[in-house]
Amino acid sequence: MQNFTRTVLEYQPLEVCSYCFSGISMHPQSDDSSASILAAVQQLVNVVAQLRSPTEGCPWDLAQTPQTLTPYVIEEAYEVVDAIQSGDQGAIVEELGDLLLQVVLQAQIASEQADFSLQHVAEAITQKLIRRHPHVFGTVQVGSVDEVRQNWEQIKASEKGETVADAQRLVPKLSRYARTLPPLMAATKISHKAAIAGFDWDDIEGVWAKFQEELAEFREAIDHEDQAHQEAELGDLLMTVVQLARWYHLDPSAALQGSQKKFIRRLAEVEAISDRPISSYTSDELGALWQQAKKNLG
Repeated sequence: MQNFTRTVLEYQPLEVCSYCFSGISMHPQSDDSSASILAAVQQLVNVVAQLRSPTEGCPWDLAQTPQTLTPYVIEEAYEVVDAIQSGDQGAIVEELGDLLLQVVLQAQIASEQADFSLQHVAEAITQKLIRRHPHVFGTVQVGSVDEVRQNWEQIKASEKGETVADAQRLVPKLSRYARTLPPLMAATKISHKAAIAGFDWDDIEGVWAKFQEELAEFREAIDHEDQAHQEAELGDLLMTVVQLARWYHLDPSAALQGSQKKFIRRLAEVEAISDRPISSYTSDELGALWQQAKKNLG
């Protein structure tokens, strides 16, 4: 363990960058700027290694595994998105730092187990970018974004030992979305990809009819079925709502997020105009406060 920690502390990122980018024509940064960036990244690597030191580290950090850190990766990614949407540059810097920390932590733990290091991570993504952009780093000529996308798919298929036809099969793509994305985002992408492949209704009335059918089946399950059947029917109903959103060119994730924010704003107003904890009000009193809050907020 101590040997791995010492290796990370002595690791020189400059060697990675010179290896990964040797011979590549790009817009160079000034030496001072590059040195500052590398020094900052090196300092972060050193700090994380210290936190994971068996003798001088932090008990919480030492207790972490790649699996226990997984929720933080997801959480930090969403917080980066929220910061970008807010336009607050200070928040963006902070949240990007938190996300970068998760990358460095994962690499540090892997290096302690002699699996891989941050150097391997940087080299892998750099080489992937070079391979998949032959029109930038090679001699391939492209005339449109569509051509770039086609080249990308061909190269990606080649990397995986697949033919382009194999890579274009629908089920593996949809399975990956369902496995790796948040459910609502996955449902949206699955709906779009399936529709492009021809799995769609002829008109919007067919979608509305399906919605009514799924709503009835959900109500029937609530009245007569067990929880597993109820959840299955709820899933079918939610999937149909996603289909409706697609037909009307709406973003269900953005819509739900907007409703959540609106609910929180109104609840905050209810608390502001209340003269005691809201848990002490009756349902009718809370209803009246809610209507007043909606009126106050406009």
